Amino acid sequence: MKQRTLGQARTPAPTQVCALGLGCMGMSEFYGATDDVQSLATLTRALELGVTFLDTADTYGLGHNESLLGRFLKEGGAARRAQVVIATKFGIVRASGQYERRIDNSAAYIRSACDASLQRLGVDCIDLYYCHRRNPEVPVEDLMGTLAELVRAGKVRQLGLSEVSVDTLRKACAVHPVAAVQSEYSLWSREPESGMLQACAELGTTFVAYSPLGRAFLTGTVASATLTETDFRKHNPRFSGAAEAVNRELVDGLRSFADGLGLTNAQVALAWLLAKHSHVVPIPGTRRIAYLEQNVAATDVLLTAAQVSELDRLFDPAKVAGTRYPDAGMVGIE
Repeated sequence: MKQRTLGQARTPAPTQVCALGLGCMGMSEFYGATDDVQSLATLTRALELGVTFLDTADTYGLGHNESLLGRFLKEGGAARRAQVVIATKFGIVRASGQYERRIDNSAAYIRSACDASLQRLGVDCIDLYYCHRRNPEVPVEDLMGTLAELVRAGKVRQLGLSEVSVDTLRKACAVHPVAAVQSEYSLWSREPESGMLQACAELGTTFVAYSPLGRAFLTGTVASATLTETDFRKHNPRFSGAAEAVNRELVDGLRSFADGLGLTNAQVALAWLLAKHSHVVPIPGTRRIAYLEQNVAATDVLLTAAQVSELDRLFDPAKVAGTRYPDAGMVGIE
């Protein structure tokens, strides 16, 4: 698998990661029924394919996702631990069975959350530790100061931020290098193009694109009518009512484009991200080996500049209907 640098050259001890990571959230929550055996098999296949950058968070399954990765690491022993780069996150606090959340960036919470993540993962050091969401009541300088203490203590190797503004990123970098910013970025979520991608390139920060397949909507395989009530997409504005119909037309256009190249929608959407920016690492999530293999194949697809521009026009942000989260999901997004 092709490699990209996590943290870029200006970050101390930059880490090489695969050009395409794996988002593990859906293995524990939000996308309907889960199957640990299936997920562990997918994780094993991911390593065989060179996908070694694994993304989780303490809130995914309220700890289950980290514990699942901890089990996976333990089963593979020291050799497997040395092979993977684990990214996890803190900051979103919610009760079991609830989507609503509060954001906690206090120093005491960060320290306790880090220790809990280390225990669940079964590791001595977290490779990349993100602030999952920002609480504006805590100055970013204080937040980064607490995280820098974790680096000095050897509990965390590199620091990241998720869904922050350019201003927050710049203030954070003045305290400690930020190896990665993770935010939603895909053909139908283009907000990072309004300054964040440029700032990351300038500051030597890698941009990690989550939901690069639009929570599978861009693949053309998902419709709201087929989703269960336990699937949070059922209530996502872009999957609902008139917005879904509008967005379906965009996906139909993507399918025509992909068919012309003999590719899947997912492969085109991922190849578009990889072609646009050398400092972007997409982390599509899946529980299924077949989809994982299709996604990995996208790293060998080379789109021309003209093809990238055509996709840009096809998914002009003005054509996309609906917000990317319901109101509860927007808490903590800058």
